[in-house]
Amino acid sequence: MINQIAGPVSTSDVFYLMRVLFFIALLTMGYELSRPLTDNKKEQDFLFTDTTGLGQNTEWPGLMPWQRKASEKAIEKYAGSQEKKWQRWNEAMFERSD
Repeated sequence: MINQIAGPVSTSDVFYLMRVLFFIALLTMGYELSRPLTDNKKEQDFLFTDTTGLGQNTEWPGLMPWQRKASEKAIEKYAGSQEKKWQRWNEAMFERSD
């Protein structure tokens, strides 16, 4: 017969369980990191599906000409306002005190 109390588990049992789970997690991580990857799997792991075609087609074919002009105008206005903002910030931060 085993000398064990039928009440709550002692703290030593909880720590033993945590050590076992931690050891299993380390073994699993070591196994996953040491597995060799095939060429196809490497490409899938390092490249997201949304970013694979970014360099090929930078134009949006479904964009109307007026939308393209409006977008370019908005970009120019935004860049100009940001330039003014940073210029004012630089003047405020680095103005000379005589």
